Amino acid sequence: MKAMLLKEYGENSNFESGQTEKPSLKENQVLVKISASSVNTVDTMIKSMGENLPFSPKSPAILGMDFAGTVESAGKDVTNFSIGDEVYGCAGGLGDLQGTLAEYIAPDYRLIAHKPKNITMREAAAIPLVGITAYEGLTRAHVQNGHNVLVHGGAGGVGHLAVQLAKHFGAKVAATGSGEKQMKVIESYGASSIDFKKENVEAYVNKHTSGNGFDVVFDTVGGENLKKSFDAAALNAQISTTVSLLELDLSPVHFKGLTLNVVFMLIPMIHNYKKEKHGEILRELTKIIEAGAVKPLLDEQKFSMEEAGEAYEYLESGNAIGKVVVEN
Repeated sequence: MKAMLLKEYGENSNFESGQTEKPSLKENQVLVKISASSVNTVDTMIKSMGENLPFSPKSPAILGMDFAGTVESAGKDVTNFSIGDEVYGCAGGLGDLQGTLAEYIAPDYRLIAHKPKNITMREAAAIPLVGITAYEGLTRAHVQNGHNVLVHGGAGGVGHLAVQLAKHFGAKVAATGSGEKQMKVIESYGASSIDFKKENVEAYVNKHTSGNGFDVVFDTVGGENLKKSFDAAALNAQISTTVSLLELDLSPVHFKGLTLNVVFMLIPMIHNYKKEKHGEILRELTKIIEAGAVKPLLDEQKFSMEEAGEAYEYLESGNAIGKVVVEN
């Protein structure tokens, strides 16, 4: 099969089009012909950092985690997928798991679900990693009807889905961003927009919670921004974060009685741990999407598989509004 191969890692490394073995099928796998895959920030990190990340594939590597495609065959342990089914998932590009910048992938059936019928393959490919992350962050924080929720980075990959899901769960939602485009994206989902460059934490806490703080803060920015999440949280509030790779004084967490949830959605793939949870979440997301409550935001720029390098560069440029997708 055709695949985009990365023969060496580094910031200046390039993908090369080549031929590799079509994956052979194990008992717990399905063979999927890939229609589209999306580029995530973690993909660009792997490409540039390589062996400095413990979960990077050995080179020559096939990167890419998210995909949408059509089932062509199934292993004997697979009972819930049939030939011709349209599916989506996040199932490769880590360790010894082949990535999605290829014609075919053979994912563990527990990591995938049937694609929502009301969206395209291109849209479906944009969802799995960020959708699972958003769903996990909100459900671990027990978001429910009537909650006041703050999403940091509300126009980003995880953030734009977290805003929509929190609304679906019945919460009142505010989200941070900057610039007119991001404000419009946030407001289009029925959330209140906060330009973090113009409003400080105290100002938007007073404006949106009458000074009480948010019941749930979902921080997709992380790092030093976690301090703002602590400041914006109500007493005994829940905070979910996707970026906590830093040393930080947790005194505010203690004195406010906060609960901190760290979401690292790659764990099932890296550690072969509770893979079925990802399939369960994707099935829930399919229901929510088919009900019209959530729709992925895709950047208008289109890329073919042969243009994978350009797609990675485009995401790293910071110019993308929505998910960057590569189509086969």
